[in-house]
Amino acid sequence: MRLLGFALDEAARSVWRRRGASLMAVLAAGASLFVLGLLLLAATATAGLLARWTEAAEISVFLRDDVTAEARAAIEQALDRSDLVAQRAYVSSDEALRRFASQFPDLAASAALETNPLPASYDVRLRPERARDPAVDDLVASLRTLAGVSDVQYDRHWIDRLLTAVATIRTAGAMLAIVLVLAACLTITAVVRLALHARLAEIEIMQLVGAPLAYIRGPFVLEGTLLGLGGAVLALLALWAGFLAARGHLAAWADSLAAGGAAVGFLPLWAILTLAAGGAVIGCLGGLLGARAAR
Repeated sequence: MRLLGFALDEAARSVWRRRGASLMAVLAAGASLFVLGLLLLAATATAGLLARWTEAAEISVFLRDDVTAEARAAIEQALDRSDLVAQRAYVSSDEALRRFASQFPDLAASAALETNPLPASYDVRLRPERARDPAVDDLVASLRTLAGVSDVQYDRHWIDRLLTAVATIRTAGAMLAIVLVLAACLTITAVVRLALHARLAEIEIMQLVGAPLAYIRGPFVLEGTLLGLGGAVLALLALWAGFLAARGHLAAWADSLAAGGAAVGFLPLWAILTLAAGGAVIGCLGGLLGARAAR
């Protein structure tokens, strides 16, 4: 406790004496952690939407205009026989047109079609636990071969493409965050070294009187840790302010993408603690690198 109190007091004094350089280090750490926070915020926001889309994935079986009652019965039998299907609903061409007019009123009014171009179809809801089952592709392929079927569309295909795009964006963001983290660590290292060089005479005296290495290096390591924590606090405050400013738009966006709406919230507690711990680790590493000159 005595060592911790001594190191904390010396670190706080050093940060205050070099306020300008310390502020630059805090800003560098804050920028890197802000990018990490944005990635975490985007990940938590999209995870719920992607999960809901996956669970609500449907197969749309579009029928030919000349489909016969026997062909429809065969299609229904194939759907009822599959253990992948939770429920099915027949949608007539008139019902399809009413849905289109309800969802796109402006487009429907401007089209002013004399005839109904929309085909009848079956909306097939899959069991949520089987939505990722490879057997779904086999079901889609078999439905396409049935008489009276003009086309079969499966929502899961575009969801897979969306997941691939999200993974690519996350990877690019993570690489950018790593570069910023390294830059922040080097900035903190430089600030700690400035503090160390300013106290070389004091360090030499401590070495002459036999002071333990922990007492010599401890204040500099703790100074770096304080700078990293300051960057984490700054990043969290910026993320919170940005979230409050954009919460209304985010909620409207989520409502438009998920039927029934989707909850939009800030970072969970584990993510906040992860950012704070990340700032401390970045600062501690920078402090350790900067204090290596004190031998």
